[in-house]
This record gives sequence, structure tokens and C-alpha cells, in this order.
Amino acid sequence: MLQLQKVHSTCTSFRTCSQLFVRINLLACLSVFFSSLLYAQSFDLSVNNKGLSFGNSKRFSGLRMNLSDINVEKINGVNITLWRAHNNNDATVNGVSLGLICPGAGYINGIQVGGLGVRAKHEMKGISLGLLGVTSGKNLTGIAIGGLGVNAGENITGITVGLLGAGAGTNIKGVAIGGLGAGAGCDMKGFSMGLLGAGAKGNMTGFTIGGIGAGCGCTLTGLTIGGIGAGARFIKGVTIAMGRVNAAEAGSMTGFSASLYNEIKGRQQGLVIGIYNMVYELNGFQIGLINYVRDNPRARKILPLINWNFS
Repeated sequence: MLQLQKVHSTCTSFRTCSQLFVRINLLACLSVFFSSLLYAQSFDLSVNNKGLSFGNSKRFSGLRMNLSDINVEKINGVNITLWRAHNNNDATVNGVSLGLICPGAGYINGIQVGGLGVRAKHEMKGISLGLLGVTSGKNLTGIAIGGLGVNAGENITGITVGLLGAGAGTNIKGVAIGGLGAGAGCDMKGFSMGLLGAGAKGNMTGFTIGGIGAGCGCTLTGLTIGGIGAGARFIKGVTIAMGRVNAAEAGSMTGFSASLYNEIKGRQQGLVIGIYNMVYELNGFQIGLINYVRDNPRARKILPLINWNFS
């Protein structure tokens, strides 16, 4: 009986030691794993950099999970990060990028979703969703939706929606919707809408709606609706505003314009309807309470109801 107790005691001690040994090994593995994450290395289950990666692998294809991308070169596949990227301006990420805070790289292609935002230093292509915003240092192509705004340093092409605003430093082509405003530093083509306004420094072509105003610095072409006003130097198409439609000095209006006050400081070709209509040179009709044509004969410079000239 005594010998059996000794054997049982020995087995119990051995089992305890074995369990302790397993736990130590597990802790060691976990420490190596998390150390690799903290010190910008990676723990990979892969063949030729293809497979499963935990940590800051520089070049990888497959499923990759990391705390924060740092000095990454190229990732293909699904990239999941918990924190914003650092020194990642030359990285290329292709596939699906998911970030708790803000996934970022130099070039991002595919589907990008950020808890706060999505950022590309140079180019972004595909579908991009950011709770606060989506931004690209140069070009943005595809569908971009930002909780507050969407912005590109140069060009935007595709569908852009920003709760506060949508804007590009150079050109916008496609659909641009800004909760407050939509604008481009040069030209805008397509459908543009802003609760306060929509505008471009250069030309605007397409369908434009501005809650308060819509306009551009050069040529406005297409259908334009401005809550209070709409204007450009050259206006072509159909332009409607509650307050004023304005063609700037030495400009022109070709088509149809309707507003309380139509002010064409140049040549009008077509029809305007308003309360007070003013134009320098007319080739068409004015319909309104007071109609003034500067270059008309003296007897027809100012007429009620209707004025005309064909020259």
C-alpha cells in the first residue's frame, strides 16, 4: 500500500511538471509572437511570403494582421490593422484594407474601410469608406464616402459623397455630393451638388445644384440650379436661380435663364425670364417687368414686359 501511494505521488508530480512545462512553452510562444509585433517584425505561416502573417511584414500576399503598418513595401490580399500607419508613404496595398483607426499607404487599390478614415499619400482606387473622411494626396478614383468629407490633392474621378464637403485641388469628374459644398480647383464635370454651394475655379459642365449658389470662374455649361444665385463668365445651357443669374463683365449667356434678376454683362443669345433683366448686347428675347438692353436703339433700351433684338 505504501508503494502504491509513492507511485501515485510520483505520477501526480510528473503531471504537474508537464502542465507547468506546457504553460511555460505557451507563454514563451506568445511572448515571441507579441514581441514580433511590437518590434516591427512578423510571425508568418507562409510559403514564399504567401499565406498568413501576424505583424509588420514588409512584403506579403494573403491574410495579414498588424497593430500598425510601418515602412511597408507591398501587400496583396486582406490587410487588417488596429492603429494608424507610420512612415508608410511609399507602400502599396492591393485588395481589402480594414483599419480600426485609419488604414494608410502611398498607393491603395481595392476596398478600403477605416473606423475613422482612409488615407493615401499618392493614389487611391476602388471603394473607400471612412467614418470621418477619405483623403488622397494626389488622385482618388472610384467610390469614396466620408462621414465628414472626401478630399483629393489633385483629381477625383467617380462617385464622391461627403457629409460636409467633397473637393479636389484640380479636377472632379463624375458625381460629387457635399453636405455643405462641392468644389474643384480647376474643372468639374458631371453631377455636382452642395447644400450651400457647388463651384469650380475653371469650368463646370453637366448638372449642378447649389443650395445657395452655383458657379465657376470661366464657363458654366449644362443645367444649373442655384438656390439664391448662379453665375460664371460664360453661361451655356439652362440656368435657374431664385435671386440672380450673373454673367460677368465681357461674358455671355447662351440658352435659357430664369431668375428674379438676370444680369448679363455681355452678349445674350436666347431667352431670359425675370423681374428685372439687364444685358449689354441682345440676340433673342427678354421677358420681365423691366427689360434693359444697353445696345438697343434708344426707343427700345428699356421696355416693360418684353424686349428683343436680333443681331
